Amino acid sequence: MKSSQRNGIITSKRAARDKALALAGSYVMNEYEVYSTATASEIVQMIAKGEWTASQVLEGYIARAAIAQAETNCVTEVLFEDARKQAKELDTEFASTQQLRGPMHGVPVSFKDQYEVEGYDATVGFTAWADKPAKKDAFLVAQFKAAGAIAIVKTNVPQTMLAFECSNPLWGRTTNPWNDQFTCGGSSGGEAALLAMDGSALGVGSDIGGSLRIPASYCGIYSLKPSADRISGLGAKGCNAGFEAVRVAYGPMGRSVQDCELFCKTIFGEQDPSHQNVPLPYRPVELPSKLRFGYYLSDGMVETSPACQRAVLETVSALEKQGHECIEFKPHLSIAAMEAFVGLITADGYKKTLSHLDSDPQEGSLFLTTVGPRLPSFIRNLVCWIVNSPFVGDSLFSSVFSLARVKSVFEFTTFTDKRNQVATAWYEEIWDKYGFDGIIAPVQSLPALPHGGCAYLSAIAVATIVYNIVDSPVGTIPVTRVNVDTDQLPADFKPGRSGGSKLFEERMYTGKNPIYDPKAMHGMPIGVQVVGKKWEDEKVLAMMHVVDKALGPRGFGPGSWKSKQTK
Repeated sequence: MKSSQRNGIITSKRAARDKALALAGSYVMNEYEVYSTATASEIVQMIAKGEWTASQVLEGYIARAAIAQAETNCVTEVLFEDARKQAKELDTEFASTQQLRGPMHGVPVSFKDQYEVEGYDATVGFTAWADKPAKKDAFLVAQFKAAGAIAIVKTNVPQTMLAFECSNPLWGRTTNPWNDQFTCGGSSGGEAALLAMDGSALGVGSDIGGSLRIPASYCGIYSLKPSADRISGLGAKGCNAGFEAVRVAYGPMGRSVQDCELFCKTIFGEQDPSHQNVPLPYRPVELPSKLRFGYYLSDGMVETSPACQRAVLETVSALEKQGHECIEFKPHLSIAAMEAFVGLITADGYKKTLSHLDSDPQEGSLFLTTVGPRLPSFIRNLVCWIVNSPFVGDSLFSSVFSLARVKSVFEFTTFTDKRNQVATAWYEEIWDKYGFDGIIAPVQSLPALPHGGCAYLSAIAVATIVYNIVDSPVGTIPVTRVNVDTDQLPADFKPGRSGGSKLFEERMYTGKNPIYDPKAMHGMPIGVQVVGKKWEDEKVLAMMHVVDKALGPRGFGPGSWKSKQTK
């Protein structure tokens, strides 16, 4: 594609989005705040009582979605016109029958851009994929509509969906709602930004290395990464079709645990026409009065920042005050999990993934992720030797970077076997050894990254990647916010002191213009991961309720965006 043609497509798509957003109209926000500050579960209850209509609720969220887009650039496709038609149909139906269509009746929802919606593009940020509207809804979209939900927008993703920033040449960059100098995370970044600003009542994302959890933590919302194959991904486009060595998990993003639970109660058990997901219905769980949690403060790749350590420790303290047992342990298999992930994900040198760029320039956030396979082997080996030498002394970086190369089928199956070995060992050496009900862990070593930070720090996603390799269901809960007074780096900190990567820690904490800056990050959200065993998705949701209740009120959830505006 010629650059002039590409630029024309970009201009056309953005203009169409802006025109559709203009349909939001001009509203006095106080008139609609009662709707946009209600959870999805509360919306259904109020409509069932006859006190609200789907159309009233929809207008509140349309107004908020337009504001969220203006603030953060989180929206791609705008579905307002169809949404209003759906809302009127629901209202007419309810007026006639006094019955809800389903458990999500009248709930305005949003979808990560990869999900196909009939009549709309699913570009995933690729200019070459524009102007090719989907012919039918993705299975999840169809399930939502059947349950009475109303799709209002689709949301932005990073180029290739392999970064935890959120920028691409077609739609541009999405910013963090709490601080526009920082990224909203990725790859479900647009979803997180929209939800944080009450622009949607419930969102749908996906996760192959942290894409549901990282943006949820960065933006102060909730999410659940289910066990892979628990929910169908039929009709969710990706840029590496056929790659199944690390399975994608599809799941909810919301502003409360209850809304993530509503998603799962509605969606679990529904099998798609291709029979690729597990038709396991939602199973209610009754937890014991005293739970046994494991927790850790660092993943072994890099030392976790004081702010993110505090989020874990505050969660542990809150649980202990409620009578639960919390035991610190070291996740000694995290590096092995990262090695398996890098070995598998780079196997074709990203040839298929990057082929979709066409004439689009590659985003800087993909630099470290993709540079390894592009280097001639002798240069890559030289880099690894230098980094591992006494001059630098970072054997951890060297060992992981050496795996980022094109592989034979023999090597690929060897890494697949390593993945399986790590998953087996995680059960034997952690779950079975300690008898944990769940694990409390940092979502990442940093509260958030400034724009461009992912270019050299993509490996810190190890904190979430480990649970894709072992295929654990994981919930994300917002816990606290960065505090410039309490979250300063210790005066005696030295990169690599705890066995982590010296190079990464220098970039994060002590180098020129270090990424970790509690003053610049002050007030930004920090979450934790609540981890369970594979297929125990319902137990993870139940433990999320326990953690959320133990932590108490802390300024997250619907309407929390107002706190920023009043500061």
